[in-house]
Amino acid sequence: MFGAPGRRAVEARLPSLRQELAADFCIVNGENAADGRGITARLADRLLASGADVVTLGNWTWGQRGFAPYLSGTDRVLRPANLSPRSPGHGVAVHDGVAVISLLGVFSLSPFESPFIAADRLVEEARRETPVIVVDFHAEATSEKVALARYLDGRVTAVLGTHTHVQTNDARVLAGGTAAITDAGMTGPHDSVIGSDERTAIARFVSGMPTRLEPASGDVRIEGALVDCDPDGRATSCEPVRVAVEG
Repeated sequence: MFGAPGRRAVEARLPSLRQELAADFCIVNGENAADGRGITARLADRLLASGADVVTLGNWTWGQRGFAPYLSGTDRVLRPANLSPRSPGHGVAVHDGVAVISLLGVFSLSPFESPFIAADRLVEEARRETPVIVVDFHAEATSEKVALARYLDGRVTAVLGTHTHVQTNDARVLAGGTAAITDAGMTGPHDSVIGSDERTAIARFVSGMPTRLEPASGDVRIEGALVDCDPDGRATSCEPVRVAVEG
């Protein structure tokens, strides 16, 4: 979810969209909520109030000054579980019979621990409480996302990729019963460069200077993935979601 346009889309449409899709549980990745760079405590609370059961983060977890203490007091807003264990917050949550695990990929993001090694431990712990386990894998490389989905096939309900902001055309259920999509896409302005105004994005590429990126505003969509599963936590379907938002 990217910037104010993405936040407004979630606040306006998520409650009714959950009813339309008959969604029992909703996870929102909110790491780009604050002008595309991190999230604040106020914005995290607004996402939860709008219908998100759990909010996951990513490489911009610490993007907003003063946010870190908030994570020490909540188990519904998750930083990646494979950051340093000495950093505040949690990387795993169990709510309403669903376990959510947030992981950060290795390529160009440099987490504290390998997501594959962390997943072995975290999935085993989660399965003691529920068979329904969803992994938000916030990673750059397609190969790493596909590899983790296959590594966890049959052990988790879904491995949903985030981070690249472009919804991929590979939603499927793997042989062992794990739903997977390489990237669930972006909720925010698609008339943009992955959420940012094209003028500031292009200026950064052309000049090579660290130009401040500004959120765009046009063609706002909600994107994600809808996963169905049986009581044993085996996925039965995985479909991309793309909904245009007026205004």
